[in-house]
Amino acid sequence: MTDQVSDPGATEAVEDELVALEPCGLPEHPDCGIRDVLDRLGDTWSVLAVVELSSGTRRSSELKRALHGVSQRMLTLTLRRLERDGLVLRTVYPTVPATVTYELTDRGRSLTPLVQQLADWSLRHRAAIAESRREYDRATTASDRA
Repeated sequence: MTDQVSDPGATEAVEDELVALEPCGLPEHPDCGIRDVLDRLGDTWSVLAVVELSSGTRRSSELKRALHGVSQRMLTLTLRRLERDGLVLRTVYPTVPATVTYELTDRGRSLTPLVQQLADWSLRHRAAIAESRREYDRATTASDRA
């Protein structure tokens, strides 16, 4: 089954921008840096934290409420990693108890168009992917019975 794109012009624009990617890990190209970045941005909570912070500064408690299912420990680790990578700025205000806010840095904000493109792509192809999964599962189940 092929993916259906509601906007044929969008497909043409994407195809115009496609370039061949250099494979990572080859002797002549040992470290393209993408693995390190994907380790950070490839996890669910980092991407969702960037999405939440894209609309402005948030307190930790606001992020925890917005990121349904994240534990306090995982949220803390995620925010620390994003801060370490220079994507998030953590500000502590001298109140009792201390008030801590998080916001995207310029580097973090530069990710938002890419995250938006990923979100748009997933919405555009969600139905086709779901159908492909059903077909795969039916075929796999049928071949397992044979």
